Amino acid sequence: MSEQFNFVSIKKKANIHFNGSSISHVLILKDGTKKTLGVILPSEHPLTFKTHLEERIEIISGRCVVQVGDQSKVSTYSSGDSFIIPPNTEFTIQSDGVVDYVCHFE
Repeated sequence: MSEQFNFVSIKKKANIHFNGSSISHVLILKDGTKKTLGVILPSEHPLTFKTHLEERIEIISGRCVVQVGDQSKVSTYSSGDSFIIPPNTEFTIQSDGVVDYVCHFE
């Protein structure tokens, strides 16, 4: 896993969701690929997101629990793990600590 992205453009305005519990910035790579680089802060309740495209979420640091769609299964992911969310799918994510992540739009 590379520790940095080279030759990128960054959107200046942050994406802020859930009163600041989720903050990210859009990165545009030299080849036009888009990613978001962000942080999820601890929250008492799960944060619910909906995808438009398939997303691969790579956990850089921290630990979180994720539930995809209406599945009853809840999975735990930590630093170095990644998971895929299908397009047009809701998922919840929750952590009791800070989670740094990269979202790869596949």
